[in-house]
Amino acid sequence: MSLVLGVRARALSAVLLLAVLAADVMAATSEVRSVRLWRAPDNTRLVFDLSGPVQHSVFTLAAPDRIVIDIAGAQLATKLEQLSLSNTPITSIRSAQRSPTDLRLVIDLSASVSPKSFSLAPNQQYGNRLVIDLYDQGDAAPATPTAPSDKPGDKPGTPVAPPTTAVVVATRSAPTPMPTEPPPASLPPMPSGKRAIVIAIDAGHGGEDPGALGPQGAREKNVTLSIAKELQRQINAERGYRAELVRTGDYFIPLRRRTEIARKQGADLFVSIHADAAQNTSAFGASVFALSDRGATSETARWLADSENQSDLIGGAGNVSLDDKDKMLAGVLLDLSMTSSLSSSLNVGQKVLQNVGRVTPLHKRRVEQAGFMVLKSPDIPSILVETGFISNQTEAKKLSTSSHQQALARSIQTGVRQFFQQNPPPGTYVAWLRDSGKIAPGPREHRVASGESLALIAQRYQVGLAALRSANNLKGDTIKIGQNLSIPATALAAQP
Repeated sequence: MSLVLGVRARALSAVLLLAVLAADVMAATSEVRSVRLWRAPDNTRLVFDLSGPVQHSVFTLAAPDRIVIDIAGAQLATKLEQLSLSNTPITSIRSAQRSPTDLRLVIDLSASVSPKSFSLAPNQQYGNRLVIDLYDQGDAAPATPTAPSDKPGDKPGTPVAPPTTAVVVATRSAPTPMPTEPPPASLPPMPSGKRAIVIAIDAGHGGEDPGALGPQGAREKNVTLSIAKELQRQINAERGYRAELVRTGDYFIPLRRRTEIARKQGADLFVSIHADAAQNTSAFGASVFALSDRGATSETARWLADSENQSDLIGGAGNVSLDDKDKMLAGVLLDLSMTSSLSSSLNVGQKVLQNVGRVTPLHKRRVEQAGFMVLKSPDIPSILVETGFISNQTEAKKLSTSSHQQALARSIQTGVRQFFQQNPPPGTYVAWLRDSGKIAPGPREHRVASGESLALIAQRYQVGLAALRSANNLKGDTIKIGQNLSIPATALAAQP
């Protein structure tokens, strides 16, 4: 009898042990709760929302083209058939539970792609995520090592390393009627050899990154894209200017990639549009930002820069290549370029801010400076426009209306036009109009930036040092950071 009881006891213990082990396995298993997909001009992004962290590996197969994703410690808890695969290289997605804790996903393709994969930790909006970017063939994304087949016994290639960190942009507003302007004067045709001034317009966030959320569900990514498209329409309606959108639809672009796109478009100015949020939901008003190399000019600017910069966890390199220069010369060239573009950024930013203030209350009455990564393009003047606080219920409602979006776009366009009429890039149609006397050059202003001297400013604007002193009632050459100088319209005189 005791022998039977002992056997039963050992059997029961074994069953309990197996149950405990099974429970531990289930507890250690994460669920793939949903899958989201976005199509961008050069890639397709898949985002797998997870209940917890996982380990994964990715490899490619040919004939036919496939991507295989092995996820350790995961089970599929959603349906894949509901994804819309139109306009993507994906023809289907299959799944197989190779073991209770090992999930395999196979992506069937109509064309070969270069995959990139990485995991993201939880943030304020999402939990753990696995991101798979499929770059169209020929784009500069690192290819994943291939493996011989997608059978259970085959070894996958090395997982793709996560990309480097990048950053984003902003805008704020609250509308009042935009003052009507007289119709633009009839301009002569553009002569051959004269180019248009190019404005790159960056709509913040996009795709799986909605940006700030409004009280009634308004999403920053939608508001910014609507304003950006309206601004593009208005700029392109004026001869001598061409606006290019950095983001044309609902997809995500890393911040450093945004400045790369602007550079490839030949941009003379980079304008980033946002409708951000603040911890204080009563905060309101529009702002304009330029890059700061020493720190933020206000607590709000510092908080916005931190929150925007932290929101972009995917990026790439977007720096100007100075590889062919020695380190000393490269540093000097970069410093001079940054000083010049920062000065222009502050100049155009002030003009945009003044015009935006005509259609909506301002949060600050001067151009603020903060360390937004999206503004860090040494060779292109760049501003970030906070069109309003989407976290403010009143402003969120206005930001979602087409009339207010049109007014905001008109104010930004007016400020940009004023800046370039005074500072047209050489070889452009607007420069030809000014030099031909067909448009008045208007008074030029320069805001002194860190590291600038009066002699450097005179040389930049091709005016005499004595004339620059006289125009600003200066007794000497001492100037202060942030000081506004009037630039006289005189030819370069001999330096005293």
